Amino acid sequence: MEREAYLSRVRIVLVDTQDGANIGSVCRAMKTMGIEDLAIVGERVYDEDRVRTLALHAADVWERAKRFPTLEEALADSIFTVGATRRRGKFRKLSAYSPEQLSEKISSLPEGRISIVFGRESDGLRDDEVALCSSIVTIPTSESFPSLNLSQAVQIICYVLFRGALVYKQGMVAVSHDTVKEAAAEMTDHLAAMGYFKMADEEKWTNQLLRDIIERAALSGEELRRFSKIFRKAELIAMHKREEKDAPVS
Repeated sequence: MEREAYLSRVRIVLVDTQDGANIGSVCRAMKTMGIEDLAIVGERVYDEDRVRTLALHAADVWERAKRFPTLEEALADSIFTVGATRRRGKFRKLSAYSPEQLSEKISSLPEGRISIVFGRESDGLRDDEVALCSSIVTIPTSESFPSLNLSQAVQIICYVLFRGALVYKQGMVAVSHDTVKEAAAEMTDHLAAMGYFKMADEEKWTNQLLRDIIERAALSGEELRRFSKIFRKAELIAMHKREEKDAPVS
């Protein structure tokens, strides 16, 4: 029962999956590992027969799947969001969890939904989609042929989570992805008002950094309120200093 409670808060999010057969395979991969919350992002219409044929006895996962027009909406109520990708680059995260490290991280988080995001079969997640997640997970593969099928990738992640299922911290509720986004934007505005940003794109990447750090920290509402207050107070102090400096000398 403890394992079921742990796994029930994990949501697998598929972004713009191209073939219904792959969705069916994902449903089967999820259900064998006790994970049944599936979200599908995009407006594609899938062939029911292809989905159900591959899902086999896991067709109920498909039937209960939630549909979202955008990834941002799919992640809105999550407390921790992770993009599955093997690519690195200037506009991606600085570090990645292994599947085992992700399992350990999730076991340390308080109550709330965990969303793990998988991209298209052809080219995975775009940079802007990775940016919406606070973290990434990368499955180690051979350099000679590093590409995994979508359902294989989902199966590996779900298997590791199933094996590592632990009782999560109860009593504290972490703030949602949407709340984190709003708080990071407010903090960034305070920094901008202080004249903190000097270089191109510095404001954008500082906002992203704040969002990622806050979400990974799994702050409660009161902790986030106190953290935000630091930025508000810093701006007020900076404004007061400027007023003193600009005040006419009598």
